[in-house]
Amino acid sequence: MLHFQAKAQLGEGAYISQTGTSKNLILVKDHYLSLIDYDDSKKQFGYTWGGPIQQQDDRLEVTIEYDTKDSTNIGKTTSLAVKNEKGAIQIKLPDANKLFVKQKAIVQDLDALWRITGRKQEAKMHEIPKADRKTIKILVDGYFQWIAINPAQKGFYGTGGGSYSYENNRYTEKILFFSRDNNKVGQELHFDGKLEDTKWHHSGKSSKGDNIYEIWSKELAN
Repeated sequence: MLHFQAKAQLGEGAYISQTGTSKNLILVKDHYLSLIDYDDSKKQFGYTWGGPIQQQDDRLEVTIEYDTKDSTNIGKTTSLAVKNEKGAIQIKLPDANKLFVKQKAIVQDLDALWRITGRKQEAKMHEIPKADRKTIKILVDGYFQWIAINPAQKGFYGTGGGSYSYENNRYTEKILFFSRDNNKVGQELHFDGKLEDTKWHHSGKSSKGDNIYEIWSKELAN
């Protein structure tokens, strides 16, 4: 097991480690962690992995729900060692030690771990019941990532993300990585968004230009 150094914790937020133009982004929200490797300047997506987390004394344990580098890790638990290092945070990842800088806290009403639970098709809203296959979305401190997965079958169907803002019921995304189509990197997308009874109603045009209307519900990590 890997262990925490004294008084070091990985709290909620966005963390970035950068080497040249290549970046590692860690998002932590609502007891869930995701790591993304990408290079937006070259429009390259590297990999992503993540899952629910638990803090137990001096350990941060991640139960892997998706891993695009090695699907055999899905269902396993890995422990991360974290320590403070000259204003940055050193994290001992499974493959390397890296220094991460916590990004400025930008609190917005949509910050949460979400799961899609409804989608309008042919003018009718269809419920998406809970099942092994799911699409989740992490929003925290001005960054977002969506992930389509099926942990039970070790399935991964795509991811994308970047920076976001939400103000006056207008939700804006700037795509920094997209596993399905790197040509979408750099696009800025604008949507209508509103919160109703803890549900997020999300509507506008997708990166393909299709009309969408989705309902997202807050997800509790296992």
